[in-house]
Amino acid sequence: MKQRKFLSFLTSQYTAQQFLLHCYKKLEVEHPEKKSYENASAFIHFLDHGLKFYESGRKLDELVQPVLYFYGLAHLLKAYILTKRPDYPESTTHLAHGVTTRKRKKKDFSFLEDEVKVQRNGLFTYAAEYLFSITPFPFEKIKMKHLLVCIPEMNELFRFQQDERLIPVGTIDSPSLLFPYDLLDTYHVTEKAFIEKIKPFMPGIKDIHAEENNIVFQLEKPIFPGKGPFFFNYIDKNIYFPVHREDFLPLPETMIHYLLLYNLSMLCRYETEWWGEILTERADYNYLYIRHFLHITAEKVPLLIEQELLHLLGNNLFNI
Repeated sequence: MKQRKFLSFLTSQYTAQQFLLHCYKKLEVEHPEKKSYENASAFIHFLDHGLKFYESGRKLDELVQPVLYFYGLAHLLKAYILTKRPDYPESTTHLAHGVTTRKRKKKDFSFLEDEVKVQRNGLFTYAAEYLFSITPFPFEKIKMKHLLVCIPEMNELFRFQQDERLIPVGTIDSPSLLFPYDLLDTYHVTEKAFIEKIKPFMPGIKDIHAEENNIVFQLEKPIFPGKGPFFFNYIDKNIYFPVHREDFLPLPETMIHYLLLYNLSMLCRYETEWWGEILTERADYNYLYIRHFLHITAEKVPLLIEQELLHLLGNNLFNI
């Protein structure tokens, strides 16, 4: 797998400066050469620290992995932000996490049913707006289960419980997407309404037609992976789409991992007894989801960030 090679390539003064210069010229930033030189060092350290947090996390016990992965993702996000916001951070309010969670957990606490709440200011909302053009944010708070179901590699666990939440609709290198007509029932819409619902997330549509039991979208080029409501599986290279309307989440997967890792890092740091018990006793079904997610996010987050940075050059990670 070519994962993280491009990120490592960018951790030299020359390549970082040239990459930022390319980005700033496309943005028509004033004095792009000057800005790229000023930001190259910070860009390098954000990438380097982020990658090292992930590298360290993979080697250490699950007990501390959420903290390392969360701060690893935060550093990688800040590097990405510098490619589009050369003056970041413009304010100290942008340095906060941007999300919060319930401080005191109930006695019958379940991670899958727990919620995080999006705040007005902070890294999360800043990245959502300036990296992914999401404003205003589509929800105020959300449960962990609704986030986990949008990660295709988690789908196997839900399938084991006969609760499959995502289905493959195409592959990362194909310009065709096929949606079974059965989805009209789970979305409670007509064919026309369903098409209108998902069209905004598929730029460059050449044709829409029926084929056997599917609605087929023919695109000008393969859909860019990692942007909800379409999510890619880095193992089988398929594009997945939510089965149920309540799981339709137009949010980049990078930000989904951010919310999950934030909550897990808070549990790791402040709910010591619950966190220790769930890792040692493994009696709670939540443990299966947490463990599997930690395994996935360790590999996938750097890949998602790398894909975004390569996209700025007009390349696709899977075709280089």
